Amino acid sequence: MPDPRSRRSRRWPAVAAGVASAALLAPSSAAAHGLGGTRNLPIPEWLFAWAAAIVLVVSFVGLMVLWPRPRLAALAEGRSVAVPAAARTGGRIVLGLLGVALWGLTVWAGLTGTSNVQANLAPTMVYVAFWVGVPVLSVFVGDLWRALSPWRAIADAAGWLGRRIAGRDGLPAPTPWPARLGLWPAAAVLLAFAWLELAAPNKDAPDLLGALALVYGAAMLVGCGVWGTAFLDHADGFGQYFRLAGSLAPLRWADGRVHLRWPGTGLVQVPPQTGLSAVVLALVGSTTFDGISGGELWTSDGALGPRLEDLFGSLGLSANGAATAALTLGLAVTVLLVSGFVRLGIAGMHSVDPTRHTARELMGRFAPTLVPIALGYAVAHYCSLLLQRGQTLGFLLSDPRGDGANWFGTAGWGVDYSVLGGNGTWYVQVAALVLGHVAGLVAAHDLALRTFRGPRTAARSQYWMLAVMVAFTSLGLWLLS
Repeated sequence: MPDPRSRRSRRWPAVAAGVASAALLAPSSAAAHGLGGTRNLPIPEWLFAWAAAIVLVVSFVGLMVLWPRPRLAALAEGRSVAVPAAARTGGRIVLGLLGVALWGLTVWAGLTGTSNVQANLAPTMVYVAFWVGVPVLSVFVGDLWRALSPWRAIADAAGWLGRRIAGRDGLPAPTPWPARLGLWPAAAVLLAFAWLELAAPNKDAPDLLGALALVYGAAMLVGCGVWGTAFLDHADGFGQYFRLAGSLAPLRWADGRVHLRWPGTGLVQVPPQTGLSAVVLALVGSTTFDGISGGELWTSDGALGPRLEDLFGSLGLSANGAATAALTLGLAVTVLLVSGFVRLGIAGMHSVDPTRHTARELMGRFAPTLVPIALGYAVAHYCSLLLQRGQTLGFLLSDPRGDGANWFGTAGWGVDYSVLGGNGTWYVQVAALVLGHVAGLVAAHDLALRTFRGPRTAARSQYWMLAVMVAFTSLGLWLLS
């Protein structure tokens, strides 16, 4: 009589293929609504399914043929070049001062400048340069934010000054960060910012953004006063996001050296931490809802958005209150659904070898492999915003308050809206999604080879994550369509 476990093991590929097939079929019936105003797509909708199928084929080839043993750890070591101490110190001081200056300028412009969103520096600095520009730049140059963070620069300067005045032994030791909290505060910060960006009323108001930037910075400095800069390593959600983006870069700055490595290989050097999965799922879930809330699934007549607004309106909320409540509920449900779907894939992975690792442990280990998906979604959703609205920084930095100043002689600069074009934007978006998911699959497979016993067990475990990745690819392409 055949072994039941053998039959179950043979069913995993069928289950995964079934999920993948359903994901592949979904986009073909989607109605095109565009992203950022692009409605006439340069490729037919049936190519959505083929794009997801490419991910499927690449993953199978990688799992079964081309990747029989772990390789990313060796590739991540690369070569290193020593950076002179004077250059390290000078660069850290210059970047720290730049970060403090930009933070102060954003707060000042937001609180005292014009209320015109287009003419005030604060909205563009927060939503474009900071939220989109920094992680994209980090993918190329590494963890830039660690040197640019104004709060870390101020905390380091205060610590240096305190040691000069009181002596090293005269300063009280910071309180150790509670291990049970881990990165959960950082995940909460990212969800709060996602709510501000996607659901809050008057989210673009310069005075609101200036006040929030001031309050957040003050909170970071107070936390540093209690827990030291370890507080920033755990509670600064933006710092965690930018650190994860930097792990994909070909450069790593550490130990007085710059390490040159293959792009994407730095994921193997991200240590598992309590709350890391929450940080990654907050990024993926909130960006997914950003795509949903801008499309016909949410905005068209009779869609989820208007129906929820009618429901909350019937409960006595104003029109603005009902819209905010509907978006808040949509964001929360989307993050929960995305998290549940990923955890379902992890549960399937755990079932392949249930005695070796717990599902919670696997979730923490494999969370970094979702980072390329989060970055792919971010580039796909925000590339046109970065390329077009980012150009406004040229004149906004000369006139940050919108009062007619011209500090750098660039106040008359304009915006070239044809810098990439609709078709070019679409190709960048599709490439970002597909490459992000391929990178995630490769990282997950390599990690599985280091986690499970033998390449066959590792490959079987990845049928589940394969289904998760393909489904996310199809969802992302459908949202872009």
